[in-house]
Amino acid sequence: MKFFRFTLLSDGSSDKALIPHLVWLLKQNGLNSPVVSQWADLSRLREKPNNLTERIERSIELYPCELLFVHRDAEREDPNNRREEIVAALVRLGKELEIPYICVIPVRMQEAWLLFDESAIRRASGNPNGRLRINLPKLRNTENLPDPKKTLYKILRIASERTGRRLKQFPVHHSAGQVSQYIEDFSSLRNLSAFQKLETDIKEFISNYNQK
Repeated sequence: MKFFRFTLLSDGSSDKALIPHLVWLLKQNGLNSPVVSQWADLSRLREKPNNLTERIERSIELYPCELLFVHRDAEREDPNNRREEIVAALVRLGKELEIPYICVIPVRMQEAWLLFDESAIRRASGNPNGRLRINLPKLRNTENLPDPKKTLYKILRIASERTGRRLKQFPVHHSAGQVSQYIEDFSSLRNLSAFQKLETDIKEFISNYNQK
């Protein structure tokens, strides 16, 4: 059986949380092959890449794949500016890039794409049966949050129901990275513009891929 490999090159290690989103989108949009996901870990390289072009080049070299996802959080920038940055970096590679690529650009931060599944957040907090209200923001507002990561961390701490020393010892960074692992259905995110754009690009890729 033929496997389909994709590589995610992201801003940082916490953005590995995007991999379940990407696997789900590929499957939902008609990719029938078993998926092998890879996160491009460049942190252990003796000679660190100096810019995005070099990071892309090393990612392709070290993590061969059929599709490259390049992630940048929009943060306070226009998402189109981030897309142009990625495209410019790819253009500098010239003919060396022989595989398809898709830009992954959440508005603000990727944590905004985790703030919709209460059950997943409670499980990631280590307290799946907790009863304290965690007051998730309305989905339509998540792309406008000034700091989605800060919001997610706050909600995870509340969901953990820890207090005092136990709360101070709560591994919130690790827990945040686990949230997407517990989400089975990402369809709610189809209401968000950045997720819609990502799905459109994936649909187009799969349509071309299936014709080969």
